[in-house]
Amino acid sequence: MTLMNRRQAGRTLALSLLQATALATLSHAQTGAAAGGGPIRLALIESLSGSFANTGEAVFRNIAWAVERVNARGGVRLAQGGARNLMLSRYDSKGQNEEALSALRAAIDDGARIVLQGNSSATAAALLDAINKHNQREPGRQVLYLNYSAVDPALTNERCSFWHFRFDAHADMRMTALMDVVREDGQLQSVYLIGQDYSFGQAVLREARRQLGVLRPDVAIAGEELHAVGRIKDFAPYAVKIKASGAQAVITGNWGNDLTLLVKAAREVGYDGMFYTFYGNALGAPAALGEAGVGKVVAVADWLPNLPTEGSRQFYEAFRQRFPSPQDDYVHMRMQLLVEALAQALERAGSLQAADVARALEGVRVSLYGQSGWMRAEDHQFQQELVVGVMDRLGAPGVAFDVEGSGYGFRVLRRIAPEQAQMPTSCRMQRP
Repeated sequence: MTLMNRRQAGRTLALSLLQATALATLSHAQTGAAAGGGPIRLALIESLSGSFANTGEAVFRNIAWAVERVNARGGVRLAQGGARNLMLSRYDSKGQNEEALSALRAAIDDGARIVLQGNSSATAAALLDAINKHNQREPGRQVLYLNYSAVDPALTNERCSFWHFRFDAHADMRMTALMDVVREDGQLQSVYLIGQDYSFGQAVLREARRQLGVLRPDVAIAGEELHAVGRIKDFAPYAVKIKASGAQAVITGNWGNDLTLLVKAAREVGYDGMFYTFYGNALGAPAALGEAGVGKVVAVADWLPNLPTEGSRQFYEAFRQRFPSPQDDYVHMRMQLLVEALAQALERAGSLQAADVARALEGVRVSLYGQSGWMRAEDHQFQQELVVGVMDRLGAPGVAFDVEGSGYGFRVLRRIAPEQAQMPTSCRMQRP
């Protein structure tokens, strides 16, 4: 495939959201921003086809909405060159690391100097290595990498990089929040650990074992299993083993269809235990479980729609107004904070040079609809509140909003303040 064909295949502009709204129907202020020197290119590299296409599209909606908000207020104001719009372009990794690396090369050739990715820590590690090498090799075309979901702890510990910033809590932080609920479950005697067989899934199971040993040594691990990522179409054999083990609960970091199909299979074989999850609050999981999931599915997130604050309600209603279709109902506060942090850093830096923007991102503090966080300069790990919720029926106390029109939402059980959620790091940051 020629370079030109590869670019055309990898690049799909945001037709429905950005071309149609942010470009074709710019307000006078936005037109002025674009005229100030052309848009600032952001490259989203995600699975936009294949098994995890729904997760990539969910990310795109979130980032695009955040970009629209920045552009609607006049874009980013630089010290030289006036105001500039943000422009988001899509690059399909097809769930493959090699495709992601090809997309990275195409994005850089297209002029993007800010790359966003998150769905898959394996892809994140591959992109991070490539960006580190590229930035050393080509100082005139250095790239910044913003990560919203790849939560392998190593990425801000032993593999930390000056060019990489993570806006999600890493797996150990999320597990600690879940364990705050697990340790108080006095009826729990045994658990089953299951996850995707790559760096993230392995990290989740490893930390689950460690924390159970410290916090609940009385709880037995009835089974432990890793499975191929995105390749299992029928989780019934796994569900049968879980049920046969006698485990009263499952702990899993599975995401996307690997989670939805797992919980669906568990329901179909009659497993009635608890599910302690990282991502059980959306992308089809509540609908797959239905009534069987009420009081049985626990999820940890940076934010949940039923967080009992007025700002949270306004934020969620604004998203649903922008994306009214139930199938599009998957909003992430952290992705909104990421774009706000980037806009702030660009203005502070007054420059589009990746190193300048990276320095401005270190220590940045942002707030939106009452939710806030800050970027720890030591390791480039964002610090924010974590929330743990349990699945319940729409209309139950604390469940004003459901998920994806399923009739089920998540009632907040715990709110963990940023100061409580943060963890030490082993990062030894090398700065240029």
